[in-house]
Amino acid sequence: MTEGQVTGTRSLESFLEGDARPVSQSQEQTDTGPAAGRIGEVVESSTTTLVAEARRLHGAPDFGAFMRIESDGRQLVGVVHNASTQSSEPNRRPMAYGKTEAELRREQPQIFELLRTQFEVFVLGYLDGTNMVHLFPPQPARIHSFVFPCLPEQVRIVTEDPQFLRSLLEAPGLPTDELLLATLRHALGERQGTTRQYLGLMGSELSRLLRDDYDRLSSLVRRMTT
Repeated sequence: MTEGQVTGTRSLESFLEGDARPVSQSQEQTDTGPAAGRIGEVVESSTTTLVAEARRLHGAPDFGAFMRIESDGRQLVGVVHNASTQSSEPNRRPMAYGKTEAELRREQPQIFELLRTQFEVFVLGYLDGTNMVHLFPPQPARIHSFVFPCLPEQVRIVTEDPQFLRSLLEAPGLPTDELLLATLRHALGERQGTTRQYLGLMGSELSRLLRDDYDRLSSLVRRMTT
């Protein structure tokens, strides 16, 4: 490296392609290894929840999507319940420029290097082979563990037992009704041809869980079937 050479910067063309986060050559190489297909990386972790930084700016998974985290030899499973984009520097907030994102990427692409997208995952349990264990894992996910979208078969395994409905309904501090409906939509999307039977099963379980809250139950059932 010559004196004064700047490393870790990116060309204007790379910003115009839509990825505002630096991706090094070594990172690109790992895409063909164990990290292939990752959507984020754990930056905060507890037994019940975790925060992951999305690999790409504005690249958070959908609300209610099922995620898989490989940590300590286990495959933890959870659902996305929040996403946000903010400055990567705690004491600096983004400013309004009165320009479109495309204009800013052309004129001031460097400002996107100061932004990051994060998403939060509520842990439902973990996979044990082809079975879902609806218990919190013995240890939280390790920092810097990779986060992957669950495969369709994994979504079906996780949502086969309606226990996940109870887990969501009892989760503190979450938008439980909205999250429950979103996860059900994802679960239904992986059950082509059996959606009616599955809706009936989930509706019966919700009726049991919310038998003392008729208004809430009727609202959820009505929105499930629309």
